[in-house]
Amino acid sequence: MRTFASIDELAAAVGETVGPGPWQTVDQNRVDLFADATDDHQWIHVDPQRAAAGPFGGTIAHGYLTLSLLPALVGRLYRVEGVGMGVNYGLNRVRFPAPVRVGGAVRASATIAEVSPVDGGVQVVTAVTVESDAGGKPACVAETVSRLYRGAAR
Repeated sequence: MRTFASIDELAAAVGETVGPGPWQTVDQNRVDLFADATDDHQWIHVDPQRAAAGPFGGTIAHGYLTLSLLPALVGRLYRVEGVGMGVNYGLNRVRFPAPVRVGGAVRASATIAEVSPVDGGVQVVTAVTVESDAGGKPACVAETVSRLYRGAAR
């Protein structure tokens, strides 16, 4: 875990990569709960018996489930002191080059790509790569956009 003492210290770290972070297992229960939350019950995600004979040899996590893990995965890589509030502002680019097999694990690395001022804080663009313990291509590559606002946490 990298701790930046301030937003200014974060800004000075543009180009720096942090991570990889710890592994996080993606189990069938998490996939099933995500399927229920999003109404995406495609068999490659929720039917282990049918998926065993499918193209991936078992169930795989939804790409959007992998994407939804980014706040937790990146949150284990670095933190910035003196931030009262942080919000997800969006994404510039997302790709899912390889599936995450259920029962496998993922972890992230992140490069601080850009830090620019906004009213009351900064906008941070982070290039995140999520790797799978299966190796090979990344499970997800995404350019996230966050806003960090100065002040005491509430």
